[in-house]
Amino acid sequence: MENLNDNEDINRAGENITEDIEASTKESVSLYELEQLILQVCFGEECSRFLAQRKQAKMQWLQDPNQSNVDDINNVRRESNRYFEKKRNN
Repeated sequence: MENLNDNEDINRAGENITEDIEASTKESVSLYELEQLILQVCFGEECSRFLAQRKQAKMQWLQDPNQSNVDDINNVRRESNRYFEKKRNN
């Protein structure tokens, strides 16, 4: 009889842990989905343009890593980071 109660307690504890994990997972997933929704709403054509410029500057630098391309990629990064920071603060 004593062993039966211990097993039941262990099973209940396991079920409680499982329920807690499921609840926290649902909460985390909903927060992630909310962040993704906010990103989709805030992420516009201008953001895409800045990302494309950064990608193009990086590709040019990778193909020809001269000082001109280094300066170019740094300027593009600085400009896009300023834009994203302003966007984030708004």
